[in-house]
Amino acid sequence: MIAAFATTALVVICISFLYLWVMFFAGLRTMKKQGATLSTLRGAKYENPFAGEPGTFHTYFLIPCLNEEAVIGATVKALAGSPYSTTIVIDDASDDKTIATAYAHGGDNVIVLERQQPNARQGKGEALNDALNLVRQLVAERGQDVDRVLVTVMDADGRLSDGAMAAVLPLFDDPEVGAIQLAVRIRNRENFLTRFQDFHFWSMTSVTQFGRHQSSTVSLGGNGQFSRLSALNEAGEKPWSESLTEDLDLAVTLAMKKWKLATTPNAAVEQQGVEKIKTLFTQRRRWFQGHMMMAKRLPEIWGNAQLSQLRVLELSAYILTPWVTILPWSILFHWGLFGLIVDGPSFFSFVTGSVTLLIGLVLWYLLAFGPIFVSAFVYWKRDEENRLWMALLHAHCFPLMNYIAFAAVWSALARILKGENGWQKTARVQEGLTDDLVDVRADAEVVSMPATPLGSRVTMHPDRLEGLGHAPTPLRTALALPLAA
Repeated sequence: MIAAFATTALVVICISFLYLWVMFFAGLRTMKKQGATLSTLRGAKYENPFAGEPGTFHTYFLIPCLNEEAVIGATVKALAGSPYSTTIVIDDASDDKTIATAYAHGGDNVIVLERQQPNARQGKGEALNDALNLVRQLVAERGQDVDRVLVTVMDADGRLSDGAMAAVLPLFDDPEVGAIQLAVRIRNRENFLTRFQDFHFWSMTSVTQFGRHQSSTVSLGGNGQFSRLSALNEAGEKPWSESLTEDLDLAVTLAMKKWKLATTPNAAVEQQGVEKIKTLFTQRRRWFQGHMMMAKRLPEIWGNAQLSQLRVLELSAYILTPWVTILPWSILFHWGLFGLIVDGPSFFSFVTGSVTLLIGLVLWYLLAFGPIFVSAFVYWKRDEENRLWMALLHAHCFPLMNYIAFAAVWSALARILKGENGWQKTARVQEGLTDDLVDVRADAEVVSMPATPLGSRVTMHPDRLEGLGHAPTPLRTALALPLAA
């Protein structure tokens, strides 16, 4: 029985690794077709995403915030440089100075949607759906074409790479593209833990994500997520679900509606990495739990006659990854380790002398660590510090760091079985200080906004209010900002 289980698990894992390598080489193909190399974003800055912006789309940046005073300032400041964009900070009943900090750095480019209790703090998906109602009303008031409007989800600590809009917007010229997700770079990579997170995101993970561009099934994330408004409208009144991974859920929904999900290696989004093992475990457990619960949508995917076989296969393989790769591997890894300890002579029966011992050790090393040499090479080529020894060091730490993934995936499974769906917000690290906070004026509230649910209100910067002559209502007067045609 045990042997049969081990054999089955081994076959499944081999198939999973084959999927990984297929996606990796497909990712290299995507990079070549888009005129990029592994080194394209080496040394990229994350200060001016609007450099070279073609102005072909209007973009609404949605930034869900719950106590984000530490990071929101720099984020809204970087998003304030385009006449084609509007930044909406979704304050989910913060207890700190998130709103004042956003206004201090984003100025009158920022609109704040204040969610009030008891409707606030109902999850990221609900906050985004609330803001989407505001976007729909603004688009209608401004007479904008929904097919030429993008809704971009950013984390409060998110920064787009220089020229990101110039790389992203042309992809939406394909009318079948419904959403685009950018690769993630870790910003505070000063210690081993944050550097390892960057290694994880910026090496094999990013390249395999580029590979999914070939099947138009790129997974959406919660930071640097661009969606066409018409695609979100087709996904329903509330396109973001209550799932712990509402971004992945949205990706499946859009794919089911036959929208292409794409990416580009010519732009990226930067964010903070977590600096404590406990916090990293909690974050990864939430990601695993949301990912694993997506398996309930597999029958829906398999029964959709409009999806191509390639897209069905790729979506299924990605959704099943925690179930058929990480969980079985966590068992097989320790099963092999246990066998090595209790039955060492059987493992080394081939050893007849120093030569065969050396050959055996070399073969074991190549089998155990061979694949991660590819990850090390990719990271070395993509990282601006260009230190091969550091890339090799982090690659060799993969077996050790896998224990966080093992613990997180089993803990996620336990939470699923117990019906626990709550999650803890990831705490931020302070990035710079705000000298002059901006108080929101009481008369800045837009009180006659039918698209906003009970308990929410819209506020604006005092400078914008001054320009409107202290007349915050009706909505067309208060929020219809002059945008370039």
